[in-house]
Order: sequence, then structure tokens, then C-alpha cells
Amino acid sequence: MLLDVLLTAEEKALKNEVRDFVKNEVSTELIRKMDRDEITYPREYVKKLGEKNLLGLRFPKKYGGRGLNWTGEIAALEEIGVLGTALGCAFAMPSIVGEALNRFGTDDQKENFLKPLLKGDLVSAEALTEPRGGSDFFGATTRADLKNGTFTIKGQKRFVVAADGADFFIVYCNTNPQGKPHERISLILIEKDRPGVEVKYLYKLLGTRGGGTGRLIFRDVKVPESNLIGGLNQGANIFNSMMVPERLTSAGASLGMGRAALEVAIRYSDRRKAFGQKIRNFQGVSFKAADAIAQLDSARALTIAAGKAVDTGMSTARRLVSEAKKVATDAAWNIINLSMQIVGGIGYTNVYPIEKLLRDARLIQIWTGTNEIMNLLIQHEFYREVLGDSSPARLIEADAEEAGAADEKVYIDEDMWTKGW
Repeated sequence: MLLDVLLTAEEKALKNEVRDFVKNEVSTELIRKMDRDEITYPREYVKKLGEKNLLGLRFPKKYGGRGLNWTGEIAALEEIGVLGTALGCAFAMPSIVGEALNRFGTDDQKENFLKPLLKGDLVSAEALTEPRGGSDFFGATTRADLKNGTFTIKGQKRFVVAADGADFFIVYCNTNPQGKPHERISLILIEKDRPGVEVKYLYKLLGTRGGGTGRLIFRDVKVPESNLIGGLNQGANIFNSMMVPERLTSAGASLGMGRAALEVAIRYSDRRKAFGQKIRNFQGVSFKAADAIAQLDSARALTIAAGKAVDTGMSTARRLVSEAKKVATDAAWNIINLSMQIVGGIGYTNVYPIEKLLRDARLIQIWTGTNEIMNLLIQHEFYREVLGDSSPARLIEADAEEAGAADEKVYIDEDMWTKGW
């Protein structure tokens, strides 16, 4: 597998450890019950992960992590990803919420929330999206007013994974309504058992079921100023940092989802016969498999490259993370569809898990920033990189035969229409 070429011996051992957990510790019945909405949130599964020291792998050992890098976590995420989006998200949430606590939290916050989070004793959730909008993060209307050392919080958040299941939330609130957009937001930790916190609605989702996704309402919730994560009105900086684990965990887990569907299709096509031979012998089938394999390997390589870019502090990390999220989630969607096409009509039934993976995968192209938002970030960053390079490796334009035809290199502005040609 391509992944093994990109991993150290320690990372390969971790991958195998997580693979064993997925194989031996996660029951088929759990997955089925979650998809039937018979389980609201898989808390016992999270507890098992904590007991195996598999949560928050990147964080320091003194808080319960393993001090690993992104490459190791991506390898783990792919193995977990075969279980589907809900269980993948339950595994990833300590990495996402833990990023805020580890990088921006106080010592008390790390002791009281990060440590038990990585043990699986506490479950966390991130509350970002509001009913009035999705990608308009800085337009948040959930208010947190600070007076005499206490925040009073009013507002709503929706599409909160583990809304029903979490013990605490990290909530982006507007603490400076008159400020500039990037100076309005603060991140506040809110325990679920505080008066005024309510899980108002649990969504009936197409897929990704059993993750406790719902709407939160905060009615004059009082929390101490000590629950502020990072500085007041510094939520934009935290948000930009948080988008790395949000998007890389989505990319990593989507690799597992695509791989799971492809493996089902590969095994099916090697057993199923038509016209006297295995259907894998027909180009209409085998070429679909080849397309899926190439997309999976390409997405995996890009995702690991993005993780290494983050680990080493490369200037292109922000773009590569956006690319990884877009390419890997799109690849998962395409691979699952190709797998369903290989399996044929029976793949559209619940006799095989491809239909569930299809329902799960549709969400990952939307959450943590839609793939259209990823496109916006990717092109913006690349334009900045190219146009900001004062000494490119080679000025390719000069290689054209008529490169000196200056009169033909006219960049029209509006005045030329009025001046006449």
C-alpha cells in the first residue's frame, strides 16, 4: 500500500494498532444501531479509544497524547475512517477541540478538560455554525457579554456534532459587535450542565447517524471569564488554527471511507461471474477499479504531504490543507460511486455497506468548510505565492518563439475603449 512508503516504523506500528482496534473492538452491531438512529452517541466507543491511548495522538504525553505528528494521525484516521463518518468524527473531535485547548488554553483548562478528554472520560463538541448562515463565520450572532468577570451568553448553534453526547462545548461567540469582523469573535468553553444550555433539536440525517448532531440554544448562560480560551476577541486566530485539524481529519478519515467501499467492490468483482467469467476481467469494470485506485493513492499522498507541511511550518501549509480536504473528500465520493457501479444494483441496497458509505460521504464535502470554500482558499493562496515570487525559478513566458512581440501583449483596461484604437 502506498501509505506504508510514506510512514516511519513507529507510524506503521500505530496504523496496525488502530487497524486491530477497528477489527476487534468495534462491533458490526454498533454500526448498524447507529445507522438506525438507535444510538444517539457512541460514548462507550470513545471511552475504549481513550483506554487504548488513541485519542489526541498529536498532543503532549503529559496530557495523555502520544506526542506524534500529523503523518501518524492521518494513518490512524484512515483506519478509523472505514467505520464511516460518525465514528470517524467521534475519534477526530478530541483532536479538533484539543487543538484549541492545547495551543490556547490555560494550565487549568488543560488539566480539567484536555486530560479527561484524551482519556475518554469527557466528550467534547465544537459549536460554530449558526441557523442564519454556514460559511459566514465572522457574522456570528451568538452573543457573550462580559461583566464583573462573568460571561452571559445568548444565541443558537446548529449542526453541532455530539450536541447530544458532549459534556462540554467550545463555542464561538460575538464579544465585540462594533468591532471589525476579525476582531469580534471569542472562543468560550461552556459545560453542558450549566443552566440555560439546551439541546433543542436532533437532526434526522441522510447519513452520519448516531453522532448526536443537533442544535444548541444558550439562554442567558453564565460562565466565568476563566472559561475564555485564548484572549478576548482573539477567536479569529484560534479559528484559523482550528481549521487545520478540522480539515485534515476530514481528509484522513475520507481515505478510509473510499478504501472501504473499494475493497468491497474489488472482492465482489473477483467473485461475481457473468458471461462465463469474473466481471473483473471486463474493462468496463477493471478500468473503474483502476480509476478508483489512482484517486485513492493520489488523495492519500496529498493528505500526508499536507500533514508534513503543517508539522514543518511550511508557508504553503494553509493551501495544502485546503487541497487535501477538497481532493480527499471528493475522491472518497467518486470512489464510493465507482464502487457502487462495479457492484451494480445490489450495491444500491443494504445488502452491502456501499450505500451507507455513500450517504456518509456526502456530508464530508460540505462540513468544515464546503469544497467551494476550499477552492476559494486554494486559488487565493496560489495566486499570492506565484505573484509574490520576485525571483521565479524560470520566466517561462520568455521561452515562446514570439516572446518579444510586446505589441501583442496588451492587457486591456477600461480607458482603451474611450481612447480609440
